[in-house]
Amino acid sequence: MEAGFNNTTSHTDNNDRNLTRSQDDEEMYYIYYVVMCIVISIGLPLVLVTIYALSSLVRQGQVAPIYVINLLISDIIQLCCMIALVSNHRTLMAKYVYYCGVLSSVGFMVCISLERYLVIVHPLWYRFKRTIKISVAVCAVVWASPVCFLIVFSWVTYKVTLIVLLIILIIPFPLFIFFLVRTLRALSSSASVRSDEKRRIVGTLVVVLLIYTLLFLPIIIKFLLEATGFYSSMFHYTSGIFVRLSSLADLLLYIFIRKQTMGNCLASVCCCIKESNDPTTSAVTVDDI
Repeated sequence: MEAGFNNTTSHTDNNDRNLTRSQDDEEMYYIYYVVMCIVISIGLPLVLVTIYALSSLVRQGQVAPIYVINLLISDIIQLCCMIALVSNHRTLMAKYVYYCGVLSSVGFMVCISLERYLVIVHPLWYRFKRTIKISVAVCAVVWASPVCFLIVFSWVTYKVTLIVLLIILIIPFPLFIFFLVRTLRALSSSASVRSDEKRRIVGTLVVVLLIYTLLFLPIIIKFLLEATGFYSSMFHYTSGIFVRLSSLADLLLYIFIRKQTMGNCLASVCCCIKESNDPTTSAVTVDDI
């Protein structure tokens, strides 16, 4: 009698635990769904406008915007796949294309950091080797690599796929740190680059490192945990939310590519600091401007 009562109680507890887990999954998925809708509605028009603005710099012969434009194109691919996901068209092809966009964006972030690093550390080599043709060839390689990886992934087990993705996503992290540290060390001896250009280069490297650390590191941890057999629905959805926010965070790189935009931002910050430190300064009015 007592054994039967204990079994019934245990069975009830398991049902309650499964019900709680199901409710938590529904709440996390709802947050995940809302975030994707917000990212799509805000990110898609802003990315298109930013690409149009950067295209004028490419026509002027500048190389750096090419990698940023391709990064934003990979964001458009991710946003289009997110549209398919939120509209309940969760096909396997949409997931493959989405991960192609994610891996491509990681590759272009490495290209952006490498290009900024070469400007400071190897300025002479960069001055004679930077051409649009070389940049286009590098972009073609970055686009082709995720497609090759995903073709290979279809022939291996899920655990092997997780391990390979984990390795691919971990490699850029020390590279970003190396590029930033070496650039900061070489800044004092680099006389061929203007001070405002140095600030924009360092700013770009810092932004790329922060984006990767804050938004991509959670999914790296998720892959690591799943490769060891651990699964958490809350961490699964949270890491997915962070990765999807990268499409908005990439727009920050536009500030450090456009000289005029960067100058205006720095001027605004300096004015705010000056006004806050000056006790005799009154509120700024339209007439003062």
